[in-house]
Amino acid sequence: MGHSYLYDRDVIETILPHRTPFLFIDGVVSFSPGQSIICEKVLRSDEPFFTGHFPGRPIMPGVLISEALAQTCGLLIGLTGKISADSGDNSMDLVLAGVSVKFTATAVPGDTIRLTGRLQKHYGNLFLFTVEASVEERKIAGGTLTLAEETP
Repeated sequence: MGHSYLYDRDVIETILPHRTPFLFIDGVVSFSPGQSIICEKVLRSDEPFFTGHFPGRPIMPGVLISEALAQTCGLLIGLTGKISADSGDNSMDLVLAGVSVKFTATAVPGDTIRLTGRLQKHYGNLFLFTVEASVEERKIAGGTLTLAEETP
């Protein structure tokens, strides 16, 4: 599949600290600064986690779908800071502080996962999001996620 993204991995890697094999976003499909973001991850059959989860019936682990959603939310905050008018250094280190995600279906090699994050509330150093992962029109996971700005 040839994808046309607003932002590709080159831009994503300037914002997120993750790298292959632990970067779970291929590109940004939609972005509304400070509000929402939609990203995609194309699941290739050679992804390292498919080897052991599960042999003969590979599925993407739920914990990695949660991580992909967390990276999506971190990217929303990072891109918002990058394009904001106060062009100083807006970078911040965010860590996963809470996750409540329910899984309703699986993702397998060949699927393209659409990852959606919507900022619901920002207070202090905490960011609360609603998140959803889907394959085509089928929702595979959804819930809430909290990121926290890591303080030194």
